[in-house]
Amino acid sequence: MQEVKVAIYARYSSDNQRDASIADQLRVCRAYAERQGWTTCEEYTDHAVSGATLLRAGFQALMRDALNRRFDVVLAEALDRFSRDQEDTAGLFKRLTFAGVNNVTLAEGDITHLHVGLKGTMNALFLKDLADRTRRGLRGRVELGKSGGGLCYGYKVTRPTQNGEVTTGDREIVPPEAEVIGRIFRDYAAGVSPKALAKRLNAEHCPGPGGKPWNPSTIHGNPARGTGILNNELYIGRLVWNRLRYVKDPDTGKRVSRPNPSSAWVTTAVPQLRIVDDELWEQVKARQVEMRRVTSNGDPSRFNQARRPKFLFSGLTKCAECGGGYVMYWRDRLACFGARSRGTCSNRLTISRQEVEERVLVALRDKLMRRDLFEDFCREYVRELNRLRMEHRASLSHGRQELASVEREIRKLIQAIKDGISALSIKDQLLSLEARKAELQSRLNAPEMPELLHPRMADVYREKVSSLSLALESEESRTGAVEAIRALIDAILLEPDGERLKITLKGDLAGMLSAARDTKR
Repeated sequence: MQEVKVAIYARYSSDNQRDASIADQLRVCRAYAERQGWTTCEEYTDHAVSGATLLRAGFQALMRDALNRRFDVVLAEALDRFSRDQEDTAGLFKRLTFAGVNNVTLAEGDITHLHVGLKGTMNALFLKDLADRTRRGLRGRVELGKSGGGLCYGYKVTRPTQNGEVTTGDREIVPPEAEVIGRIFRDYAAGVSPKALAKRLNAEHCPGPGGKPWNPSTIHGNPARGTGILNNELYIGRLVWNRLRYVKDPDTGKRVSRPNPSSAWVTTAVPQLRIVDDELWEQVKARQVEMRRVTSNGDPSRFNQARRPKFLFSGLTKCAECGGGYVMYWRDRLACFGARSRGTCSNRLTISRQEVEERVLVALRDKLMRRDLFEDFCREYVRELNRLRMEHRASLSHGRQELASVEREIRKLIQAIKDGISALSIKDQLLSLEARKAELQSRLNAPEMPELLHPRMADVYREKVSSLSLALESEESRTGAVEAIRALIDAILLEPDGERLKITLKGDLAGMLSAARDTKR
């Protein structure tokens, strides 16, 4: 009698099951093979791997050896141990039949085309039903404010006891990680890029999510999918579940995420988990929108404008002779681009970047708003502004009186129509009154006149520029200080003056006055 060689396959799919499940499957299969008089020559196993994919090391080795005819029979506890996928089950049967290897299970016996059709369908329905039941259970947990799966940076799992039983799905804030999250939001809103943030955190040996190093993508993520630190709504006390669904690629067996419509999302308020306030969140969202707008229009110049400048006055230094840029030429020296690279300008003088920065900062602080000149300007400004404000207030008072009169006339005409007067005879008059009413309401709803200048505004301005200059020396505050200083300047003109360059600042006076008036910054 010819020896029948058998290979045994065993698998369990869930981390909640135990390795003993594999041992149990192997034990009962060995006993069955022994009763049949077969010789067990190989055993293949897959631990905690789903039956919905064929990308399993044990299964792949089994199929490879089956095609090489190393055994005559493949034995398993049940057909679903090989696969729960209809296509994969049929493919397994087809390949084993081609290799001349019989497929036998303890539950079904010899596998035939009928088993493949019926069992494949039943297993596929089982997977779908299991997925549906799992999602229903998760949705119920999310609606109670509990975790729907996964643990994001900034929180830890807690297991409080209720009525003598341990509950699951609760989280609480991890204060050190919450501080990092707040810092990321503040720095990004101030203009620091995700790449610079990741480098800074890694240099400080601050562990990222899962204890791994920080990556830019960990921070910026995908706003449309709600991924990344900057897009996690849990940080504003809003738990959003079911943004994405996951399907398995039939060729690779890997899960692929697909966005769900917003109507399928489940949102629950969890204020106890808030880390970021609404104002900071909106600032971050506004910057993300601006960055997408600038980078998506295909205009390189707009993209360059959105990038953070490498140096304090990058892009602002101009040649007074030709209007071209004064750019980095050699080491830290600035030179006219037209003179050095094009030969179209006669201004060949150079200047160090540090000298430009020092002279401009001194000019902003000491020369731009001299106290004596500014006091004269301030007096005239206040006098004129007060006159305009008084006229504006008088106009508003008169406007309110006229509006009340117009509304009375409209009510009289409407009453006349009710009393029987023909509407056609007073139609034009009524329309004219309605138009005047809309005009008056628009004027009364106009914004107030701007605030008055404070007499000490020159001093306040100098103090602010001084504090910004000091802030440039700190890595933490440098980005915000750079943006604040650059906002005061439209251009820095460099003009030959003998052997030196004369520096002239062009700026927006209104912006400078605003910077001095805003005492919150």
